Amino acid sequence: MTPGQAGAAPSMLPEGRFSGRSEFAELVRHAMAAAATQGWREMIWCDPDFGDWPLGERAVAQALNDWAESGRKLTMLADNYDAVLRQHARFVTWRRTWAHVVECRKSGAASKGCLPSAFWSPEWVFERLDSPRCTGVAGTDLARRTALKERLNEHLSASSAGFPATVLGL
Repeated sequence: MTPGQAGAAPSMLPEGRFSGRSEFAELVRHAMAAAATQGWREMIWCDPDFGDWPLGERAVAQALNDWAESGRKLTMLADNYDAVLRQHARFVTWRRTWAHVVECRKSGAASKGCLPSAFWSPEWVFERLDSPRCTGVAGTDLARRTALKERLNEHLSASSAGFPATVLGL
């Protein structure tokens, strides 16, 4: 698939298995481009730390700018956001600007260490089944989307606020 195809219908997004860090990063890029061009209303991103996600890239930041508008919602869930702060300066700046459409959550004690690495939207999902090897599956299958959403909701219900847009000090 070429980058220009990413904005096509959800069925044009990659389907099936993926393997390796470069394929994983491409999935994130394609998903952001599709979210922007198709106006996806909601996304949930879940990862222990988002260290492997290409959130600091100019193209991803631009796609997020194109996506963000009133009525949109991005929910992020992580064990910690240290890697985001260290590696993804563009995303941190974008998050500050668009704090009203981004909710960042930190996993609860029961979820620590067992968060999936996944991207959910009502149209398309992916999940890394083996994070160290960056292998997983992506697709539009309704059963897969529903099951992933239920698992993410369980983790979100036990989470708390995390990664504030700004840090206030005295």
